[in-house]
Amino acid sequence: MDADADQATKILLAEDDNDMRRFLVKALQNAGFVVTSFDNGLSAYHRLREEPFELLLTDIVMPEMDGIELARRATELDPDIKVMFITGFAAVALNPDNNAPREAKILSKPFHLKDLVGEVQRLLAA
Repeated sequence: MDADADQATKILLAEDDNDMRRFLVKALQNAGFVVTSFDNGLSAYHRLREEPFELLLTDIVMPEMDGIELARRATELDPDIKVMFITGFAAVALNPDNNAPREAKILSKPFHLKDLVGEVQRLLAA
């Protein structure tokens, strides 16, 4: 265990597409983040209740609990958590009726990994 591990930013990732999830985890870990990932919103939510994360990175359309519901519950648990949605359906995320956290950022698929990492770094620095 290296001494910097405690200082590293912890990201919780919820993405049901296995290839996409592996791809994102690798990119974020390479950028120095500690990533915990799940393939559905419900599992991610249970983990959020056990420990704090700085950022929730979630797909919107997932089985069991969608990303919007997950984000809503995450911000109830921890008002300081930052939220970023990854989606192929940006219009869904932007619909004001769905109660998504107002400060949430949206990254539309497809995107480049450097864009993802840049957006994550900007959001965390805000």
